[in-house]
Amino acid sequence: MKPIYVRELTDEERRTMEKGLRSRSAFVVRRCQMLLSSAAGKTANQIGTGLYCSGQAVREAIHAFEEEGLTSLQEKSHARQDQQSAFDEAERERLQELIRLSPRQFGHETSVWTLALLAKTCQSEEIASRPVNSDNVGYVLRQMGVEWRRAKHWVRSPDAHYEHRKKDETD
Repeated sequence: MKPIYVRELTDEERRTMEKGLRSRSAFVVRRCQMLLSSAAGKTANQIGTGLYCSGQAVREAIHAFEEEGLTSLQEKSHARQDQQSAFDEAERERLQELIRLSPRQFGHETSVWTLALLAKTCQSEEIASRPVNSDNVGYVLRQMGVEWRRAKHWVRSPDAHYEHRKKDETD
């Protein structure tokens, strides 16, 4: 494999990298060390050995500098950049229809939806494009503007005068 080196550095780039050697960020310090060593004529494997990292890490730093310039010295976000939702628009509509139905229609022994039960039903009815859990379902429902609360069981008395008596006790 042909050795790779960083291109000729401008005075501004060299000053910025030398200043970066004193940075608080270990990422910036390491990148500056790699690039300055490469500019001094060391190969990627030699730099990697001296900095206790792989030669591939050095080559990636050099490629990033060639593409982005000095902005490659700053660490990028490690967050995923792709679409993460397990529900597309059609699946969201199906989920919204599902929450209006009784869980008993899907063979469950309760008449109250829980997030875990919704996730299980979404999987069995193939509503979601990938397996989901209760957190995924809750997040999608919040995005759709559905306010989700835990189900409450209300005591109902068969006594016709229950409400009137209850009111008298609290006064």
